[in-house]
Amino acid sequence: MIRKPEILAPAGDFEKLRYAVAYGADAVYMAGKAYGMRTASGNFASDELRQAIAYCHARGVRCYITVNVLPRNAEIDALPAYLELLEDAGADAVIVADLGVIPLVRKYAPHVKLHISTQASIVNYSTANMYHQLGADRIVLARELPLTEIAELRARTDPALELEAFVHGSMCISYSGRCLLSNFMAGRDANHGNCAQPCRWNYAVMEEKRPGEYYPVVEDAEGTYVFNSRDMCLIGHIPELAEAGIDSFKIEGRVKSAYYAAVVTGAYRQAVDLYAEQGSAFVLPGRLREEVGKVSHRAYYTGFYFGEKPSEYTEDARYIRDWDVCATLEDGAGQDGLAHAVQKNKFSVGDALELLMPGREPVAFGLTELYDSAMQPIDCAPHPRMEAFVRLPCAAPPLSFLRRQGEDAAK
Repeated sequence: MIRKPEILAPAGDFEKLRYAVAYGADAVYMAGKAYGMRTASGNFASDELRQAIAYCHARGVRCYITVNVLPRNAEIDALPAYLELLEDAGADAVIVADLGVIPLVRKYAPHVKLHISTQASIVNYSTANMYHQLGADRIVLARELPLTEIAELRARTDPALELEAFVHGSMCISYSGRCLLSNFMAGRDANHGNCAQPCRWNYAVMEEKRPGEYYPVVEDAEGTYVFNSRDMCLIGHIPELAEAGIDSFKIEGRVKSAYYAAVVTGAYRQAVDLYAEQGSAFVLPGRLREEVGKVSHRAYYTGFYFGEKPSEYTEDARYIRDWDVCATLEDGAGQDGLAHAVQKNKFSVGDALELLMPGREPVAFGLTELYDSAMQPIDCAPHPRMEAFVRLPCAAPPLSFLRRQGEDAAK
């Protein structure tokens, strides 16, 4: 029987959650206003957490809440009330990194499953079994593990213990994300979700007696990025990951856009579904490999999974952005193809666009009809968040996008 892993998508706020769910997530992970490792994302107030969990459950999607900071004494004192909230709201699981949090979860949220964060740096079967004995239902594997060791860990742990692993998104240069560089350089605590990402900054060497004279660590006029890692992308290796025993494919990106959540979730959803249908005959369609390239990303690689030494990306710290989102289509379009659009970037009549839809292949078309909010014909939609109406080539479900290839990429 083919194992069909869970697609676990990021939900940094309610908008991103809605898109992740629409584009095929089996589960989402999110944080409240405290205890989460991503303070830069919107996150959810207490009432919003309840609403988000109810929204997901109504659509058959599970909700995992991050409680994965390394809490200080005062945070531990306040944690029982928060865990009671998650219990009452019906959270499916909490993701924790600190050993001291585990008994509190068991006491104050006894019906919520316990997932152990990648921050716990689990790299062997003995540690995995220990966490299982403490009540863990799932462990999130350290990103440093090669696939061969994951398979061995799976073989030497209780089958009831689920394994989750990151398959896509940003990587951290430090071990399992435990870093103090941000604290030292910017006074922002990475282990409380406030990382300034100084690993992406440009560094050079300066000799003490030659102030102001900067020497690149490598011969490059722009300096070097000695800590700057590539982004992970495993969409081309679905069978190997599943056969190694990974139960959940985790997509990084709670700070990233709703468009990112939609595109990457949708691509992995389709890839996993095809694998479940085709088994050993599975071949990743080229369109899905291209699809994950249509979000903002750094150069892709496969991380530590296949034994290669992950090298830093020394060209620059900029993202590859070859495609622009032109508009969101909150309500979709009926059979006449007329859709209410909210502008994200300027687009015009005559543009070559793609219509991205939940659960479907993108449709390319040339825009021939564009109207303002009063249904008067216009040539372009130049203003941020401008409301307009567009004529699409087909009906489209809610939460679709219009996008366009950037001029530099097209050249």
